[in-house]
Amino acid sequence: MSLAVPERYRLASGLDISRIVTGLWQVADQERGGQALDREAAARDLAAYARAGFDSFDMADHYGSAELIAGRFLQIAGTEAPAARPAVFTKWCPSPGPMTREVVRKGIEERLTRLGVSRIDLLQFHWWSYEHPAWLDAMRELSVLRDEGVIGALGLTNFNTDHLRVLAGCEIAVDTNQVSFSVLDRRAAGDMAAFCDRHGIALLAYGTLAGGLISERWLGAAEPGAGDIDDWSKMKYRRFVDAIGGWGALQAILGALNTVAKRHGVSLSNVASRWVLEHECVAGVIVGARLGEREHRADNLRAFSFALSDNDYAVLEAGFAQSRNPPGDCGDEYRKPPFLTASGDLSHHLKAVPKAFVAEPVAGRADAENVGSGSVWEGLAGYSRAVRRGKRIVVSGTTATHGKGFSVAPGEAAAQAVYILDKITASIMALGGSLEDVVRTRIFLTDINDWEAVARVHGRYFGDIRPVNTLVAVAGLVGEYRVEIEAEAELP
Repeated sequence: MSLAVPERYRLASGLDISRIVTGLWQVADQERGGQALDREAAARDLAAYARAGFDSFDMADHYGSAELIAGRFLQIAGTEAPAARPAVFTKWCPSPGPMTREVVRKGIEERLTRLGVSRIDLLQFHWWSYEHPAWLDAMRELSVLRDEGVIGALGLTNFNTDHLRVLAGCEIAVDTNQVSFSVLDRRAAGDMAAFCDRHGIALLAYGTLAGGLISERWLGAAEPGAGDIDDWSKMKYRRFVDAIGGWGALQAILGALNTVAKRHGVSLSNVASRWVLEHECVAGVIVGARLGEREHRADNLRAFSFALSDNDYAVLEAGFAQSRNPPGDCGDEYRKPPFLTASGDLSHHLKAVPKAFVAEPVAGRADAENVGSGSVWEGLAGYSRAVRRGKRIVVSGTTATHGKGFSVAPGEAAAQAVYILDKITASIMALGGSLEDVVRTRIFLTDINDWEAVARVHGRYFGDIRPVNTLVAVAGLVGEYRVEIEAEAELP
């Protein structure tokens, strides 16, 4: 049975969306080289999507003129049907640095101005480097803006499960997390989905069609050469193909999708979308549009005309068995190798990110530096967060203290451990080292029953590094902390 319009999902109070969201990332690709799209024509293209029921649109501050196009489209839509305004999502992706009230509000004001609205339906926040802790300041201020009604729903993009855990421990509620989720990248179906289900966070899935690689066009096709793919989207997802096992792994998945598609009389792209949509925590999938070039609305609509059977799932699982997931958790591909992005290796970009802490030289010692994190306790007790003496770096016992005294995730040992290890990493980075240089860690717990949750966090940070480690239970820690960690590192 076919449907006249896409399925709907209640994302937040007063915000119903199409379960296939039209993504405008490719506007940036279309405008490569400084050639801007015709905004009037592009706005009319968005209107055509809305009339077909695909009335929810996703963009970001750096997607070329996407916000301006959407703003013009909203003007048109308000004239035609003011009671049924389409839903527009955007992202704010600031460079890491101090996230004061003024900085955050200026970033959101720019989004409001470009979109021509007084309220953003869904504002999604991206942060490049967890080692810079100001992301928590940004999220606290964004929560205030949500309370004030400037932001309707508050979401994240490319956050991993551990850092969702930190936010939950700080009682900062988020409505969505936008992550890569597809038959090629099934990471979100694991811990991420379980956590989101427990905390009422909806997933918005992008990459569902791998930039067009998941289509009949590529079924049985020879592996393309390096110069045969030139649009950013396919360049990005070609890297995903390599990460999951190569062209043969993709062909196994496409073959399984095609088998199921023939049973239902739909396209294999429809089956790929349906597989993601049938996960309970998924609010919708984001399918990119190349405005003015091509559209697939009629085919996308067929994703709502059928459901997958147990037999279908068995066929798909057999196809998946010949591939592996990309390494790490959702979003890790933006922060560590292998960088699975349109531009490839982001290490140069991440090295340019301002460090959270600054090393200060020790008078009279050319080979010595100290680092302070600004904690009130450092000045009171007369110690440094970390010191370097020659090639040796030693980090003080570190608790989940943010800024001058804000306690992060009180009562949540695993969330505290995440914040602590980010802080330790930032301290070592300020002294010229990295997490890979750590040779020893010590963990102190107030409740030995927290050992496994904290140990698993430690394992996600150090699983490939394997420093020596000691974990003990102690009688107590100063403040409302359940865990304290110290570390030692040696520079090459």
